Amino acid sequence: MNKSISTLLSVLFAAFLAVSCSNANKMIKDADKVSVTSDPQVLECVAGKITANVSVTFPEGYFHPKACLSDTPVLVYQGGEAALEPVMLQGEKVTNNYITVPKAGTTITKSFTFDYVPGMEKAELQGRFALIYNGKTINFNAPYKVADGTNTTYMLVKKCGTLAYAPDNYQTVIAESSEAQVLYQINSAVVRPKQLKAEQIKAFQQFLKDVKADERRSINNTEIIAYASPDGKEDFNNNLSDKRKESATKAFNKSINTKDVNVDANVIATSIGEDWEGFKELVKASNIEDKDLILRVLEMYSDPNVREREIRNMSQVFTILKGDILPALRRARFIANVDFQNYTDKEILAGLDVEKYDEDTFLHIATLADDNAKKVEVYKKAIDKFNSDRAKVNLAVTYVAMDKIDQAKSALKNCVKDAYYYNTVGVIALRAGQYKEAADAFAKSNIKEASYNKGVLAILDGNYASAAKLLAGEGCFNEALANILVNDLKKASKVIDGATCCKKCGCTNYLKAIIAARQGKVNEAKAALAEATKDEKLAKRAATDIEFAKIN
Repeated sequence: MNKSISTLLSVLFAAFLAVSCSNANKMIKDADKVSVTSDPQVLECVAGKITANVSVTFPEGYFHPKACLSDTPVLVYQGGEAALEPVMLQGEKVTNNYITVPKAGTTITKSFTFDYVPGMEKAELQGRFALIYNGKTINFNAPYKVADGTNTTYMLVKKCGTLAYAPDNYQTVIAESSEAQVLYQINSAVVRPKQLKAEQIKAFQQFLKDVKADERRSINNTEIIAYASPDGKEDFNNNLSDKRKESATKAFNKSINTKDVNVDANVIATSIGEDWEGFKELVKASNIEDKDLILRVLEMYSDPNVREREIRNMSQVFTILKGDILPALRRARFIANVDFQNYTDKEILAGLDVEKYDEDTFLHIATLADDNAKKVEVYKKAIDKFNSDRAKVNLAVTYVAMDKIDQAKSALKNCVKDAYYYNTVGVIALRAGQYKEAADAFAKSNIKEASYNKGVLAILDGNYASAAKLLAGEGCFNEALANILVNDLKKASKVIDGATCCKKCGCTNYLKAIIAARQGKVNEAKAALAEATKDEKLAKRAATDIEFAKIN
């Protein structure tokens, strides 16, 4: 037992003489032989609770067999104290229903939990003893100190939540394409003139002309893809497909990309061979009575020869295929892949062609706005014009950022409940301290911001390891804090060094001070704390923060 206990018990020595407790007095004389320890020695608040596991070891022959001892755990803090029910101990000859301490000695461990209240940041866990013998109770004149308290670092967690705007999906370059094809006769690689005069070829040529004349469009490349229908021998069909590739390329250069078209485009020619994928698509889209059987054959066999054999065995079906499906697969396709240059941010901000803007463009405009009031204006327009659910969610997000919670809730009414909706609902609940409702909402969202918000709740629940995983990648204050709470100080420092948030309020410097203090780097801790405490709230906290007990 520590010196204070020994002193206290010694003070009571005379009192025990007065009540003729000569045998019990030995417990006072040998008080220094009793040891008391606490785990942890510095108390920590976790999820609003302060828990200490206190162990008292009584040596052999110490405890009087007819004596009782009352131990009341008390947490004394600035502004008050909190006492728990006393732990009652008794000697071997006492018949009360207390914890018995045998003459041979023992170690008794009890767990004590206090509800946190403000002020407990600077506290002391005390044990207040009373000795009971021969019907008399004698309170010790002074308590003994068990542990210091209390570490409340987890309470630094930022509970404002991570908001997420539904994406605008705006593309600066949009891929477009146009296609035409020529059909071949069976076993032939000759492009018939009639095919090159078809309306789809003329439309394809006109498309190429229009692209060339459009300042916003440019041809990325032109594909020529040749096939053979999957009937007959595979080697023959592969060779036929190669020949069709050559004839189609010549036809494109001579008859399609003529002087009046004259597009300068990268031409990529490919021979596919037997067109089983095209065959499958056409069969699926057909009204053939046994099409499910045909498709099952394609799934069961991958060998082209086996496939053809099994399908030919269905003689009536194969007759239909020869007339309705296979001729459409004897072909070469011409595909023009075009890049459309969308409006630049400069053009958008200038209001160019505003009436032509689609939903994605309006949503993108809001991302370019330099203040929340302008975002609100744009999102309202998108809602009016497109009844946009994404705009409704983003309007709510903007209102939350402006701390206009009632307006945010109103914006979310009659809105499709997607991942962004639930994350926003969760942030609103989190800010209101409605953690159960927040957890339920975040559980329905799979976006990374919802994961970060789940990490905040994990910190509040005391699940620090889980919090560190959920907040991985957040790159800001809460991720650094979570790593401090699991004592991964190296990772916490790395996060802080790369963080761009919380610079003005000094919070990151406060975390730096905690890290340095835990590492025993006194000068670094003091320097970081000096910066952090320029913030009045942080200065007030630092004055009682047990993290800095060793550097002050």
